[in-house]
Amino acid sequence: MMFDFKDINLIPKKCIVDSRSECSTAVVLGRHTFKLPVVPANMECVISRTIAYNLAKNGYFYTYHRFGDDTVDFADMMHKHNLPVSISLGVNADAYSTLNSLTVVPDYITIDIAHGHSHKMKNIIEFIKKTMPSSFIIAGNVSTSEAVEDLEAWGADAVKVGIGPGSACTTYVATGFGSRGAQASIIESCAKAKKKSSTLIFADGGVVEPGDIVKCLALGATMVMIGGMFSSLLDSPGTTVAGSDGRMYKEFWGSASSFQSGKQTRIEGTKKLMPLKNRTVIQELNYIQECIQSAISYGGGNSLECFKSVKYFIKI
Repeated sequence: MMFDFKDINLIPKKCIVDSRSECSTAVVLGRHTFKLPVVPANMECVISRTIAYNLAKNGYFYTYHRFGDDTVDFADMMHKHNLPVSISLGVNADAYSTLNSLTVVPDYITIDIAHGHSHKMKNIIEFIKKTMPSSFIIAGNVSTSEAVEDLEAWGADAVKVGIGPGSACTTYVATGFGSRGAQASIIESCAKAKKKSSTLIFADGGVVEPGDIVKCLALGATMVMIGGMFSSLLDSPGTTVAGSDGRMYKEFWGSASSFQSGKQTRIEGTKKLMPLKNRTVIQELNYIQECIQSAISYGGGNSLECFKSVKYFIKI
């Protein structure tokens, strides 16, 4: 049975902590430990250089976007500050040019394309594994068990799961393909498909509230990537605009939108307005941390490990 986040409830277990503040939300990715299993999406309207720096400085994972900026210069900047270097690439010739131009080896490389189960993905993973074997590779996006098995076999350390579930993506509307309306069950099936315990699942898209993050973790994800929730904050990169209703909004657009690419053909994203939230990205992450700590107490543990044994029921 296919289901999404709104269709399931997690089942509580006996609480073993005296205070929710005791619960650890730390997660290990490669050689680094981060405060939260949450990462703002690598979209130009979600993460900027300043936000990336602040996230890394405060112990949060990030992955910088690949649009309209000098990735080599960005990598040098983060390395200069002795912070983890986490970049994004596509799979075409410009990606190889960037890789060959890098003066530092990134700690994390996210290979980020709409349909990640492809021969181009295989080629670039194998190229990175050969030339930068110490880099932690996050590859996607996919939405099938077969894709997870292939990307894992090709050398990905983590697989990004989710095709079209995000609110700014129109892949499902345009093509009929993807995980729209069933992202939760697809996360679960993809997590079960991996052959190695060291391979991680990044759930990407469809999250609208903190409880959805917890459901991703209970379904087998290690990290949750979120766009919309982080696009409407005070320091989000999108332009702040006044709506006709007198409220303030932030611009939010998909990476495959015409606004992002400048193209008028093969569009699989849209641009929209998100109501402005009166808090910063770091404040939003602090709030999410409190929510996850509370969830851990309901999950019967004192760390994220408890979610591996949490069960759920389907409401439909």
